[in-house]
Amino acid sequence: MAATRELMARSGDPTVEQAAAHAGISRTTAYRYFPRQRDLLAAAYPQIERQSLLPDPAPSDVFDRLDAVLLGFLEVTTGWEPQLRSALRLSLEPGADHPAGNLRRGRAISWIEEALEPLQWLRPDLDRRRLAVAIRSATGIESFVWLTDVAGLSRPQACEMIRSTAHALLRDAIRGGAAEPPSATG
Repeated sequence: MAATRELMARSGDPTVEQAAAHAGISRTTAYRYFPRQRDLLAAAYPQIERQSLLPDPAPSDVFDRLDAVLLGFLEVTTGWEPQLRSALRLSLEPGADHPAGNLRRGRAISWIEEALEPLQWLRPDLDRRRLAVAIRSATGIESFVWLTDVAGLSRPQACEMIRSTAHALLRDAIRGGAAEPPSATG
């Protein structure tokens, strides 16, 4: 896996043969564990064991809490960018029955929900899960890729835009803009 991750960081999605050669193992051995390139690339997906991105002790202010989670999440995004881009590509391919389809388990949403816990007292009427999903939709690898590849922002600029957008969503929710879902008619 280390060889695969090194190759991903340098040149994109390696083949099983390329990863085997880089790791100094036989192709037969590599194919025994990774019969297809998809299997190899899915196995390179980052395994992040942290249950929380909040520091201990966690800040009490909801904006500070959200920012702490965002900084941790963006560190993961930028640190594992090649693997996350690969997983995104795999998840967009037809036939999401491959291993990458199982990679999106929503861990980031639970990190964001934890950051939003003070809202249970500040805005008890607010659907915190819905807000966490909205924030996640604007802060993941998908947004990062769009901001860097399409909008042309540098990685630091993209990170700042992501933080700014997340804070704007939180401010809007506190003011009452995200407490209820929009009506079907708009």
